[in-house]
Amino acid sequence: MASPNLYELLEVDGSVSNDDLKKAYRRLARQYHPDANPGDTQAEARFKEISQAYEILSDPDRRAHYDRFGSDVNGQPGFDGGSVQDLFDMFFQGFGGGGQRRSGPQPGPDAEVSLRITLHEAAFGISREVTVTLPVACSHCDGKGAAPGTSAKTCGTCNGAGQVRRVRNSMLGQMVTASPCDACGGYGSTFASPCTECRGEGRRNEKKTITIAVPSGIEHGSTMRLSGYGPAGQRGAPNGTLFVHLLVEDDDRFERNGDDLHHEATISFTQAVLGGTVIVPTLEDDEVVTIPPGSAHGTILRVREKGVPHMRHRGRGDLYVHLAIEVPSDLDQNAESILREFAAARGEDVAEAAHGLFSRKKASKK
Repeated sequence: MASPNLYELLEVDGSVSNDDLKKAYRRLARQYHPDANPGDTQAEARFKEISQAYEILSDPDRRAHYDRFGSDVNGQPGFDGGSVQDLFDMFFQGFGGGGQRRSGPQPGPDAEVSLRITLHEAAFGISREVTVTLPVACSHCDGKGAAPGTSAKTCGTCNGAGQVRRVRNSMLGQMVTASPCDACGGYGSTFASPCTECRGEGRRNEKKTITIAVPSGIEHGSTMRLSGYGPAGQRGAPNGTLFVHLLVEDDDRFERNGDDLHHEATISFTQAVLGGTVIVPTLEDDEVVTIPPGSAHGTILRVREKGVPHMRHRGRGDLYVHLAIEVPSDLDQNAESILREFAAARGEDVAEAAHGLFSRKKASKK
């Protein structure tokens, strides 16, 4: 089976820029995230595929290797487990091997967990403790599977191989097939006295608290890969990998675009015409921003180095302030008179006084 094309998984072509690659990943991550598709196993599998594809293509060295050889720098065609060993297993299975070439205790599987953080935490990083229920090494037998004071012995049926090989005749001659040893369950060893707590498996489910160090500049939908923090393996085999999916909560003050932040600031009509200052929030403290005279509605002011810190290099993004002019609706008669004089001085055609607030107030006094 051919490995999936990583660019096609992210719905981009091979010439895509790093920024467009990131945008495509973020869009798909939001679409297929497990939290947005509860109970949808296909969406969950799709989310994992695009996360792993982005992990490879976002790294310049691994992307270059993939573009040249069709595999990442670890020799894998895009995803964990897609190694030459797996291809050999597929070949072996095709000739009756049963797909169980590996023997002995198996490493732990992968696990996933979601972590919600604020925009401030995503920008500057944070260490967060997460409690998960995972298979951990049995403390009663130290993960060995044997009752305390006893030890394992080599299986006499398979001589420790964990497999039983059989020779059969076929049209192509003699074929050697292998299947897990029934006597030891494929472990290669047996116990006279298995551990009573884990029943010889060397692990059991327990709550486990893990400290996750979230780096600064992380984006919504990013996935952290923690090797060795996943479920424990069988009888002392290595732990699997824990994938941490990061969900950045919305912040009412800002709209994030990459490492830049956008904020809408409301100013008055007179501030827009004459200029002035406006106080805007940042990720740390409030910032005083100067409004140039004659600013139009929608004018964008740039505040350098007040965005999100860059994840892979020094510096920060910028804060862009979008000016929104507030039109007053509660003028008193003095303010209305001044505005009419202003309009007259500029030769502007405005509504007659009979339709204005000043006239209504004047009429109400009579």
